[in-house]
Amino acid sequence: MDFRQTAMVIDVPRQDLTVIDLFAGCGGMTQGFVDAGFTPVMAIEMNPHAAATYAANFDPDLTHTLCADISEVATADIPAADVVIGGPPCQGFSALGRQKKDDPRNKLWMEYVRVVRAAQPEFFVIENVDRFMASGEFELLSHEVDKGLLKDYEIRTAVLNAADYGAPQRRKRTIVIGSRRGQPTMPNPTHGRKATLDRAPWTTLATALDGIPFRARSSGPLPSNDMNIFDQKIAGPFTMEELHFGRNATQLSRDRYEVIPPGGGRFDLGRERPDLLPPCWRNKPTGTSDVMGRLEWDKPSVTIRTEFFKPEKGRYLHPQWEQARRSEQVNRVITHREAATIQTFPDHFLWCGTKTEIARQIGNAVPPVLARALAEHIANELVGTIPKSLSA
Repeated sequence: MDFRQTAMVIDVPRQDLTVIDLFAGCGGMTQGFVDAGFTPVMAIEMNPHAAATYAANFDPDLTHTLCADISEVATADIPAADVVIGGPPCQGFSALGRQKKDDPRNKLWMEYVRVVRAAQPEFFVIENVDRFMASGEFELLSHEVDKGLLKDYEIRTAVLNAADYGAPQRRKRTIVIGSRRGQPTMPNPTHGRKATLDRAPWTTLATALDGIPFRARSSGPLPSNDMNIFDQKIAGPFTMEELHFGRNATQLSRDRYEVIPPGGGRFDLGRERPDLLPPCWRNKPTGTSDVMGRLEWDKPSVTIRTEFFKPEKGRYLHPQWEQARRSEQVNRVITHREAATIQTFPDHFLWCGTKTEIARQIGNAVPPVLARALAEHIANELVGTIPKSLSA
């Protein structure tokens, strides 16, 4: 069974339930909600490349996509919706961002609150890094729920692993669900490390990447098509197949890749071929084992980040490796297409922007299968009543 089709299907009329996506990126959250039967009525994304990708997939006539700073969107222009979703930028308090508590991006969650107040949804969903619950911003959000602008809502917060909902990727994120219908709950996991009576086993890379050719075209320019959108020219749209390209690695890099087995990393390189170690690794015998790491067919991927195309950034070498048959090794980093597939974007998804911009969109996205699990869970709370979008 296609891992992207394992989520529960419920009978929700597509036009009944509406959603607003804030900080929408390329639309990973929207994809999951659309798959669950929701209709997007507004999306706000400041990055024009990501906004173009969103529009290419969900709004080709630009009826609801705004490429704008959310703080510049007038409250009067915000429509009513059944659900508001989004992930305010997290760099300010993520581990990778060194917890810059004064980062102005941390305050963008107040703009999220403003939209919720205007749209009056029955539910809202916030997605963020797993450290979000330890941040001062989360404390302020909790205060708004207790006594402030969101006092009509109750919230439930949890760190969810996308692998537990069918994604072939171990990706932990904080999810906050707010509800005006009493204490909300989180969707039950559908997958686990091992199969049980009520859970399928985690989706492996063998399942996720099945059918994608081992051979990728060499790195080079993307096709020359572009689009005029948001008063500028943006490259694209490109198909998933057009994103199946590799890097032009040096011979030294390819020699390093050849030594590293599935599950291995730079420490294997030091044991097998210390002559291939760069000085910075040779002089640092401890540290993360994911660097220059190779993925494994029988497991989910590590978290896909924005620089997955750089093996020095994590465990992103292709899982195909045979020690005894080197001709059957795939000694390259995963392609943009493979990364997007691991993130559970459908094969028909379109992409806009430069290679680097598209990689950023892929790495920043919410896996659509996780978003779909949230959407279906919320839809189950909404069906059987007259949605706000139909009662006006």
